Amino acid sequence: MSTSTLRTPAAPSLRRGVLTLAWLLPLGVFFVALPWIQEATGVTWLVSTLTRFAIYALAAAALNLVMGYGGLVSFGHGAFFGVGGYVVAILAHHLAEGDALLGAASGSALAVWPLAVLTSGLLGLAIGWLSLRTSGVQFIMITLAFGQLVFILLVSLEYYGGDDGLLVPQRSSLPWVSRPSLVHVYYASVGLLALWLLFTARLVRSRFGAVLRGLRQSERRIASLGYPARPYRLVAFAISAAGMGLAGALWAEYARFVSPDMAAWTKSGEFMAMVILGGVGTLAGPVVGASIYLALEQGFTVLTERWMLLFGPALVLVVLLGRRGVVGMVESGMAAWRARRG
Repeated sequence: MSTSTLRTPAAPSLRRGVLTLAWLLPLGVFFVALPWIQEATGVTWLVSTLTRFAIYALAAAALNLVMGYGGLVSFGHGAFFGVGGYVVAILAHHLAEGDALLGAASGSALAVWPLAVLTSGLLGLAIGWLSLRTSGVQFIMITLAFGQLVFILLVSLEYYGGDDGLLVPQRSSLPWVSRPSLVHVYYASVGLLALWLLFTARLVRSRFGAVLRGLRQSERRIASLGYPARPYRLVAFAISAAGMGLAGALWAEYARFVSPDMAAWTKSGEFMAMVILGGVGTLAGPVVGASIYLALEQGFTVLTERWMLLFGPALVLVVLLGRRGVVGMVESGMAAWRARRG
């Protein structure tokens, strides 16, 4: 691999930018107008479903940073999702109890959410520092072990509900409203998802992202160019954990309930399935994967409670047909169509 591999990709053409704006603009208008659409149509589940979609898409996009661009398969990222949620829930609990010490630090989303992000990011930094001493199957197993340790820790917190979980007495206040409703959480979730995707796009197109993607292809070649692997992967792991913590905080605001299951390895598996289904190492992949995952879940649960038995073969079929998931399949189809036209 030559040094040219690490150069930042060229800016997209004007035509590509116009085409991107052509489908992003109506999509943005739809998300902004969704609460009014729900009120006009009387379909009461629209805002709730789209809020859940935005939170899951954010979590999958955070995982995709290390899994898709960094080539690191982590089975412990659900731990950061759970920690982010518990930070919000615990602070809300103490605020409701009138705790002068912990309650003073809670109440405002501008204080609680950054604290959840910081806590998850620091935990990711510590776990990553230990886990990245290994690679391959060993890395997968050690992240799984750390994730289960966090799960067991949350179960042992009897004061905060233990295995039964913890209710969130009230949602954190936002700058424009003291008692936000589900609609406000919806707007916050969609907005933060958009900001995270923009941040990820800029990050992976930077020199840092080029090194991270190069490490996925060949660590030895990148090392020969003078870029050490561990620091780059560790920073990416911590950023990914912080994004997971933000998603967990939003989930606590959305559901007004947290439980140790948020940190279980099965939750990590769900987010991995979304990334794989949509497209590993693609910007839109986690968003597409989350939407398809939730659609299949809703559709299959109508047929049977054991909907995962139907979802499993569907996921395997997508992986067999396209190495980069649904996004990869679409890109391949478009490339073939252009070739036939040319």
